[in-house]
Amino acid sequence: MATVELRFSALPEHVRTARLVAAAVARRAGVDEAVLDEVRLAVGEACTRAVGLHRNGGIAAPVTVMLIEDEKQFSIEVGDEAPRSLPGEAGSGAAGEDADTDEDEMGLAVISGLVDDVEVSAGEHGGLIRMTWPTTPPAVLLS
Repeated sequence: MATVELRFSALPEHVRTARLVAAAVARRAGVDEAVLDEVRLAVGEACTRAVGLHRNGGIAAPVTVMLIEDEKQFSIEVGDEAPRSLPGEAGSGAAGEDADTDEDEMGLAVISGLVDDVEVSAGEHGGLIRMTWPTTPPAVLLS
């Protein structure tokens, strides 16, 4: 069940807002305080990547961030609508894509270093990065 859905224009200044909202919702969901900085950094990197893909591709659609709270985990999905060529399709490997690919791979490496459970998918309709952290149940006070 989605707890919060953010949709924002592909502008770098909106990434900070996404990071702040993600950290606040993660804290409320029960993500350990010690990893909240990692949540902020990973969301910032994923959103910056999506913004860059939209801007480079001239895509007017918003970047989407889903903050999903489950019983024992908290997930964040950052989606973009930048089409990617599927392996073996014509058009892949165009001039200038090498620099973008290197930057993209570096961003994904940073995210993978920050998040133990990360899934990346991409296709002709865009991409999605799903990051998941465990949560701790709220403490129960006994009287």
